[in-house]
Amino acid sequence: MNPSANTPHERLAHVPVALFASVMGMAGLAIAWTKAHHVAGAPLEVAWVLRWMASGLYAFLLALYGAKLLRHTQAVKVDWAHSVRMNFFPAMSIGLLLLSIAWAQDAPAAAFWMWGFAAALHLAFTLAVMGSWIHQPHYTIQHANPAWFIPVVGNIIVPIAGVRFAPLDVSWFFFSIGLVFWLVLMTIVLYRLFFHEPLPARLTPTLFILIAPPAVGFLAYVELIDRLDGFARVLYFTALFLTLLLSSRAISFFRLPFFISAWAYTFPLAALTIATFEMGARSHQAFYTGLGWILLAVVSSAVGLISFKTVLASVQGKVFAPE
Repeated sequence: MNPSANTPHERLAHVPVALFASVMGMAGLAIAWTKAHHVAGAPLEVAWVLRWMASGLYAFLLALYGAKLLRHTQAVKVDWAHSVRMNFFPAMSIGLLLLSIAWAQDAPAAAFWMWGFAAALHLAFTLAVMGSWIHQPHYTIQHANPAWFIPVVGNIIVPIAGVRFAPLDVSWFFFSIGLVFWLVLMTIVLYRLFFHEPLPARLTPTLFILIAPPAVGFLAYVELIDRLDGFARVLYFTALFLTLLLSSRAISFFRLPFFISAWAYTFPLAALTIATFEMGARSHQAFYTGLGWILLAVVSSAVGLISFKTVLASVQGKVFAPE
């Protein structure tokens, strides 16, 4: 064993870009608690604490990965060229988009600049990743996995705060990208899952990403049209069905060893929680508010448990290490 492999310098070379999914989970949970406060009277202090935690985590990870870029530029290039890791780079822009949503009410000026920069950055990531898919000859159907949703379908998050920060057509532009390519990628990923070998254990948690596009799409769509119509219900119930489908296999997910990809459980569940409270507020049906409380408990427990396991794995040297 190389004695220098565990030095801080070497650990820096192995900072996983997938860690930015933790910001998505934490910020999503903060927004869920904020929504629960507005709809069902949940204590707002919980949302405030989570919002600051998500912001601090984002700043820490940005500094950490920035140091990796400066000290280990080649390692970052390897991450970008990797068929799976490349899809987690847009988690940086998505994390900032979610923070802009979390801060929009209390710090609108700062949230505006966060949103504007994140939206532009995410569009750049989308163009770069899709360009790679189109022009690189080495991709096969086995490379397709739910993480592919992150760079393209992440555009659907932009309108949630964008309706207050920019002309409406800007939000419709991003919503259109996310919605149309969600349907395209959903077809590709389901074909891969139905007719080819199962996902590797390390990527199995990313199946929960399937929940996020319709859940976030519902939230973006009702912001754009400001009402609950039939298409909004289609999006919400699609997300709910996918959650039930994955929940039916809960035991197999519990049996998996811990990977950083476990953070993929958190943001989709948070998105469904927010969407469920939104359904309760717009439909005035107590069922959805009650379901929202159940989902809030589930996603809060998931974020807490995965945070603990991430810290433990980091202390044990399993996070900043070669895959």
